[in-house]
Amino acid sequence: MTGVSATSLGTFTATAQEDDTVSRQNTITVTATRRDESLVDVPYNISAVTGESIEAASILDDAELLRSIPGVAVVDRGARNSGTMNSARIRGLAVDSNGLGDYAVSAVASVSTYVNDTPIFANFLLRDLERVEVLRGPQGTLYGSGSLGGTIRYITRDPDLGEYNGYVSASGSSVEGSEGLGYSVDGAFNMPIGDKAALRIVGSVGDYPGITDYVNVYELDSSGIPVAPNGILDTAASYKSVEDADTVDVWMGRATLLLEPTDKMSIKIVHTRQSDEVGGRRQSTVGQDGFGNTYGDYENGSIQLEPSSRDINATSLEAEFDLGFATLTSSTSHYDHTGESVSENTGFYAQAGFLSFYYTYPRPMASAVRTFADEAVVQEVRLVSDDGDAFDYVVGGFYRKQQLEGTQSSFLRGFKNWWDAYLPFAATAVTRDQDFAYRRTENFEEVSLFGELTWHTSPDLDLTVGARYFDNKSENVTFLDLPLYAGVSDPTNASFSASEDDVLFKVNASWHYNEYDMLYATISEGYRRGGSNAVPLTGSFAEDPRWQLYTPDSVVNYEVGVKGERGDIRYDVSAFLVDWTDPQLNTASTNWGFFTVQNGGEAQSYGLEASLDGYLNDNWHYSLGYAYVNAELTKDFYAPDRPAPAAPIALDGAMLPGTPEHQLNWALDYTRDLNNWTWYSRVDGYYQSETRNGVGVSPTYNVPLDGFAIWNATTTFTRNNTSFSLWMKNIANDDGVTGVFTEAYMGTAPAQGYFGNANKQLISLPRTIGVTVRQNF
Repeated sequence: MTGVSATSLGTFTATAQEDDTVSRQNTITVTATRRDESLVDVPYNISAVTGESIEAASILDDAELLRSIPGVAVVDRGARNSGTMNSARIRGLAVDSNGLGDYAVSAVASVSTYVNDTPIFANFLLRDLERVEVLRGPQGTLYGSGSLGGTIRYITRDPDLGEYNGYVSASGSSVEGSEGLGYSVDGAFNMPIGDKAALRIVGSVGDYPGITDYVNVYELDSSGIPVAPNGILDTAASYKSVEDADTVDVWMGRATLLLEPTDKMSIKIVHTRQSDEVGGRRQSTVGQDGFGNTYGDYENGSIQLEPSSRDINATSLEAEFDLGFATLTSSTSHYDHTGESVSENTGFYAQAGFLSFYYTYPRPMASAVRTFADEAVVQEVRLVSDDGDAFDYVVGGFYRKQQLEGTQSSFLRGFKNWWDAYLPFAATAVTRDQDFAYRRTENFEEVSLFGELTWHTSPDLDLTVGARYFDNKSENVTFLDLPLYAGVSDPTNASFSASEDDVLFKVNASWHYNEYDMLYATISEGYRRGGSNAVPLTGSFAEDPRWQLYTPDSVVNYEVGVKGERGDIRYDVSAFLVDWTDPQLNTASTNWGFFTVQNGGEAQSYGLEASLDGYLNDNWHYSLGYAYVNAELTKDFYAPDRPAPAAPIALDGAMLPGTPEHQLNWALDYTRDLNNWTWYSRVDGYYQSETRNGVGVSPTYNVPLDGFAIWNATTTFTRNNTSFSLWMKNIANDDGVTGVFTEAYMGTAPAQGYFGNANKQLISLPRTIGVTVRQNF
């Protein structure tokens, strides 16, 4: 958490209006349309949060940031596996269970994310940002695959030419349920290199105590196997409690070099590195363990710790050339994102009756060791015309070569030792503790051409048409083995290639019906790439061939809205209808549980989004946001190998998971000069109504999740270049549950020797109180 800069504490740009009023609104410039435009001039539904606002509100993480933006829902999984998959949901376009997140899935997210011009999801720390832009609705024309619901863009700060500046900040915090204190140290240093270049270096280190107590963890021996106090063949086990297990250690560094050799040329090189080490889940178990003990607040029933780690390196080269009639931009980037985690699978095996033969041994401990890797090279070239009298255009080309990998190695810790002691004459029948080995490697290549043409038919009316042609190729290679029992099955490799091409379209009209207000309407398409599941069709692990491929899913969005700025008030209201065809569901194949994607039938989402931002007077500023979303299936959802008249896996009319019908955002801040000090205080809140955990008919996954509200507050005193902030998150300490692993899915099973309990709730950050000191220079 970086604290507050002096410029965020009440300074504003004054703009004269015709009626002689003065606007206190800052002019926010965005680049969502690939050209510099004022936020109020973008002819569709977009929000932008400046870096200064993020710092002023003492926003801690991406979940808190997204909750402050109208119409964005988020599944808050905490720090563990936070970079594995994008948890943001816009306009309800998601069918995956909220509990997903322990492993990288095959289908890309329905909301695309960018860091500057690089399409990447990495959940970087929110440090030294220029702004965050949220584009609602499909953005297929300019942003390609994955932008079904919208696009989120994180824009980092550029170096300042010709001046030395920077800041150092330090924060300390205490969170409800923890015995320790957390801290972070952040800083940035801007250094000019002559008159035409500058370097900006940003660094952040954070060390946060956990809140979750793992209260019934096995004692392990030096080999990582549960201790058998009375011998291997006896059922007794030794347990311990690990307090505050979900510790978070994270560091991030970013270096940006800006070169402007002439007034017609700009070159920017950005390199970012982040590393996370997380000790366990910020997820609580409800109910009782196998001995009848009731779990308390912030207690987890796993019988093993569940750490995660990840590393991300990302480098980009962005060059702009002013050609006089247009700006030519080239963006070249490479990133390498890897991670691993350990998950408790004992509860899953205990509840899956067909796997009960595994529980013929005492002290069962099923560990799922998972890894993911995402590496890509991306190149985009675009030409953006200078403002023209009659026409403006954006044309470009996009290329991406990406390799994705996901693995799972599952172990029954101690099974081999028990087998050898119990059945020594058959020792060779069991080879090891590993019972499952899986690897998926996908190579994906995309070539796209895109463009938008805007016709200024009059000073008040603009018409825009856009299109994107894409040609995708992918090859998926999978490996599966069940190595526990000798000779039961043979290791299997399978591969399959897929390709697809199509054209997306967009039509937009905007009418400035007076000096302050604009009416806009859009019909736009979005898509998400398809691919191959590469399941084997012969041999020990053969699957039905209908699992082999999954096709792209697509949406058509119809939207009408009005936005504008009148004096101290800026507003945006839009209504939308989205038709979703062939929605993609991350799931598992029927026979052997290959990680797969399947297509469903149809879904639809419609609703209303509204935001209001303004000043009551020179001191008081407010913002309000509201979203109503009705998102549901409009056709029964069947498994590929079990079509009608078989029973559907989800029903027509089922509410799509993770998105509430009603969301509210609000904030009120106050700025005042006190002698030589500036005092800034802010209170903000978020409310969401009830959601669903899944979309299927099975209550094992599809259960209701209660609505909740989260309140935050911060107050800051600034003098010259020094600021002191006191802040509090989740003042009422609401659980804020956004996902669950149910008892039926991962509960206790004492009859099978499993006395832990792996059900859990994904809770929001509990009440946290912190202080930040910042020095600018």
